[in-house]
Amino acid sequence: MEYISGVVERITYANEENGFCVIKIKSKGFSDLVTVVGNLAAVNVGATLRLKGDWKFDSKFGKQFNAIDYRETVPATIAGIEKYLGSGLIKGIGPAYARRIVGHFKEETLRVIEEEADYLINVDGIGQKRVDMIKKAWKEQKEIKNVMLFLQSNGVSTAYAVKIYKTYGNESISIVKSNPFRLADDIWGIGFKTADKIAQQLGFDKNSFERCRSGIIYVLNELSNDGHCYATREQLVAATVKMLELEEGLIDATVDRMIEEKSVIPDENNAIYLPTFYFSETGTVKRIKEILSGQASKQTIDVDQMISEIQREHDISYDQVQLDAIRTAAMSKLMVLTGGPGTGKTTTTLAIIKVFQKMGRKVLLAAPTGRAAKRMSETTGMESKTIHRLLEFKPAEGYQKNAENPLECDALIIDETSMVDVILMYNLLKAVANETIVILVGDVDQLPSVGAGNVLKDIIDSGVVNVIRLTRIFRQALGSAIITNAHRINKGEMPNLKGGRSSDFFYIEEEDPQKTAETIKSLCVKRLPEYYKVDAINDIQVLCPMQRGAAGAQNLNSILQEALNPTDITMKYGGTVYRLNDKVMQIKNNYDKNVFNGDIGTISKIDMEDKTLAIRFDGNDVDYDATELDEVVLAYATTVHKSQGSEYKIVVAPFTMQHYMMLQRNLLYTCVTRAKKIFVLVGSKKAIGIAVSNSKIQQRNTMLAKRLQEKNGG
Repeated sequence: MEYISGVVERITYANEENGFCVIKIKSKGFSDLVTVVGNLAAVNVGATLRLKGDWKFDSKFGKQFNAIDYRETVPATIAGIEKYLGSGLIKGIGPAYARRIVGHFKEETLRVIEEEADYLINVDGIGQKRVDMIKKAWKEQKEIKNVMLFLQSNGVSTAYAVKIYKTYGNESISIVKSNPFRLADDIWGIGFKTADKIAQQLGFDKNSFERCRSGIIYVLNELSNDGHCYATREQLVAATVKMLELEEGLIDATVDRMIEEKSVIPDENNAIYLPTFYFSETGTVKRIKEILSGQASKQTIDVDQMISEIQREHDISYDQVQLDAIRTAAMSKLMVLTGGPGTGKTTTTLAIIKVFQKMGRKVLLAAPTGRAAKRMSETTGMESKTIHRLLEFKPAEGYQKNAENPLECDALIIDETSMVDVILMYNLLKAVANETIVILVGDVDQLPSVGAGNVLKDIIDSGVVNVIRLTRIFRQALGSAIITNAHRINKGEMPNLKGGRSSDFFYIEEEDPQKTAETIKSLCVKRLPEYYKVDAINDIQVLCPMQRGAAGAQNLNSILQEALNPTDITMKYGGTVYRLNDKVMQIKNNYDKNVFNGDIGTISKIDMEDKTLAIRFDGNDVDYDATELDEVVLAYATTVHKSQGSEYKIVVAPFTMQHYMMLQRNLLYTCVTRAKKIFVLVGSKKAIGIAVSNSKIQQRNTMLAKRLQEKNGG
């Protein structure tokens, strides 16, 4: 083994997953910079290192020092200190502040920051707020570095170090050592497999209760990510046995112990639930039954007369099904209004609102997402909120509107109900008084909610609630190929792909996924913006069946970002470069920030000194620390699943055989119905044909319909 020392001049490559880095150091006795490779993830530019390892010759990159261990010492020169501080190591100090601080304190800089940081106030341009930020960041970076080195020595991604430190603070290493499986429970983004990897490195017993328990919870969570509220006991045991490679008896015994300690809940139907989903499902059933049995208004009303007045006042004529819907809404406690595009859902909803208003009833409107709520406001002329805002959600305290403090209204209308999962529906219904009329509006043929459950379909299938299904396509909608093709797809018929010049539905045949991506780039960057005079970033949305592949959302995002937003004001996190003005999407409910899974925003500010950025959602700027960017993805292209509840002026969609796994009728139908003005389908007829003919919808494990039908269910 040999030793070399030197100052890190630059980091050429860093893999945040495994900590492998390629760095260049300036070392005494070498005229050129020395290339060093190895696990060096906690190292920053400007750091002085003493490295242990050996030399090797790489045929492509030449002579390199292969480091197997290193020790960091503080930089000795003023230039080294400045480079070290300005490398982004400490939040609050970028290159500009590093220059000022080192200019003021010279060789004493690091000692001052370590021991007498309050003196930083004497540096020109540094206020008390920044001094406090630097003190906190200096302390944190020392601790985080320890966590990083600990993780690195156990073969785990150092990218998790900041998250672990933010969750556990100075106890991070001791907590991870005592029970690494806590990571999977406590920290978003760290799954069971990562926790298990750490446990194996630390020598944990493969048969331990902690490992079995964590594996079972992981399997149940993974199933909930696929929409399931529960697993059958056999399904749960089999999946856990396969993943953990353990005996069935051991997992069976663990399930029994977890039932005893109430960390999972069994059901007489052989189902095993995580508590959240069990209480949400049974609670939803209980609330629906209570609302249905609640006292309706005793007010005697002539609904037909009101409808006649509305038709006269607004010069409109409702068809028989719409009239049934309006009458049913006025006389029901809970009703579902469903139908595809162009069937008059909006017109009927407006009529229902007008009848309620004529009856003197206070009406509240809500939808699951900001975009859906905004659209509801535009079509009704009334205020519509997201369900979270309607329920006055506060991060630390939860929903302010609840059973003790219900919503003050006589009627509640929820749009895009197909998107509402079982947890959100339970919290909504808890806040509804038994006397309130509830109208659920949505297209049941769309994809179900991203979260667990299939609430709208289950309520319809139960047969206990009044359901009006609108089927007739109105004359003005028949002129739209988007609408007629959506209905053709829904009936299992091939869409009409011959789009004329005046059409709103176009098809470009392309078999090769790579060429499909090139065609989509050309459409988004040049052809569509020029022809329709639209904003390429905000008015056009690419919707993909899946993330992966040449024509998947990930690849198309990097292509479109490069073409549409080539600015050099950037921040890198993980493998993604985020640029000022990038279109991005939140992929996790963040109650502290009041942003939710599927919300789309624009990066409005990037601060390299503070390592923060701001994203504008619905006119509000929300601050993000660089370490929080795993909650955000580029959104020039996104998946059809993530587009629910949104409408876009122009939708461009690739459907290729590379997407074979995801080619389903309800996916294509949902995709087409997201387009307001223009829909462009790029891909192969074979892939489109497979999607149209594949009506097999994965059945979700949910008992909602069954419980609603039971006399004592819920």
